[in-house]
Amino acid sequence: MKIAIVGRPNVGKSTLFNRLAGKRLALVDDTPGVTRDRREGEGKLGDLTFTIVDTPGLEEAPEAALEGRMRMQTDVAVGEATLCLFMIDARAGVTPLDRTFGQILRESGKPVILLANKSESEASNAGVLDAYSLGLGEPLAVSAEHGEGLGDLFNALMPFFEEPIEEAQEEEIEWDDPLKPLRVAIVGRPNAGKSTLVNRIIGEDRLLTGPEAGITRDSISVEWRWHGKDREWPVKLFDTAGMRKKARVQSKLEKLSVADTLRAIRFAEVVVLLLDSQSPFEKQDLQIADLALREGRALVLAVNKWDIVEDRDATLKVLREKAGRLLPQAPGLPIVTLSGLTGAGLNRLMPAVTNTYVDWNARVKTSDLNDWLGEALSRHAPPAVSGQRIKIRYIAQTKTRPPTFVAQCTRAEDLPTAYKRYLVNGIRDAFNIKAVPIRLILKKPANPFANEKKKQ
Repeated sequence: MKIAIVGRPNVGKSTLFNRLAGKRLALVDDTPGVTRDRREGEGKLGDLTFTIVDTPGLEEAPEAALEGRMRMQTDVAVGEATLCLFMIDARAGVTPLDRTFGQILRESGKPVILLANKSESEASNAGVLDAYSLGLGEPLAVSAEHGEGLGDLFNALMPFFEEPIEEAQEEEIEWDDPLKPLRVAIVGRPNAGKSTLVNRIIGEDRLLTGPEAGITRDSISVEWRWHGKDREWPVKLFDTAGMRKKARVQSKLEKLSVADTLRAIRFAEVVVLLLDSQSPFEKQDLQIADLALREGRALVLAVNKWDIVEDRDATLKVLREKAGRLLPQAPGLPIVTLSGLTGAGLNRLMPAVTNTYVDWNARVKTSDLNDWLGEALSRHAPPAVSGQRIKIRYIAQTKTRPPTFVAQCTRAEDLPTAYKRYLVNGIRDAFNIKAVPIRLILKKPANPFANEKKKQ
């Protein structure tokens, strides 16, 4: 069952969404109009489970205006919903805008539950009584922020459920299981075309787009299925807010948006950094790429607006040279040129994403690793420090996502960074693990005689 939360701006829709979802998924701020895209999440109230949809605030505006395009997002959510939770601000009472949209909901034919939010104090009593005038039945006095009145909401929802849905038991899913969704975050600077690209990928106008920079504020997830050459991949795409230079981020709301984007990067498996073909590899692009790699995410570079590039061969050569020079921590990063507006080159994006994802999950046999280590040491032995030779005796892979290796090394703290880089690059070349972060941890071997020395 899909339930949409609707109402004018700043009545507490996102707060109720977070309350029912059980986590802070949607941005919440006192500024009206924070939510601009519709966001879906798994909601739970008692033993009832459902899909909950947070929507932009309903406003009267021309369709071409930003507010008008936001209104269209809400119209789609209402059309897809089984029922609507119509929220008003009980402290402010019923406004003319509430009456207008109450009438629209009545005409939609969808079942509506009227919620008088912010009813935690006696100052809201008059507003709750005033809500009867909307003609949408008995209003429920609730406080989304404090969790009050949710028992009444549970009772109101019960008739729409034939029987309570049992909570599914989470099972461990292997990384290459065909049922496991691949989490892909689309990140980049403001106005790089992230939302337009996601809409083009899924083939529908799911996300709000326009000429204005910084339209997206929340990180919105969209579920989609990609039909690859060998299998079908369930994918969860995350459209994120554009990240500007830290010095330019002043408002609290933009700080919340950036924090939401950072969270999307940390929980993603593959990060697609969308570059503008007219100004690629700016400082902010490099900082976003470095952040994704430091977090251990698989990274793909997508160069957007390729349709307006004139000399494409020369431009691509320059892009590859810059990627190798400016991002040496992940040599061989895949670069996909495309146009989110026209769809040109889009067929190359998901193959690059899935190939990088496979490398990110690469596992190497311990015997093969130590055979390689012996050859690498014979070609170029570790340097001597203070007259003593550093010895590396054993190496093993301890985890994947990203590939992580631990080597037993005497005087590990003295091993030069250049030699450590030589080993990491050797692993890349020998086992064909390209374009993903590789972590090499040097561990001092335990001294088997340490306990005997202590006894003496």
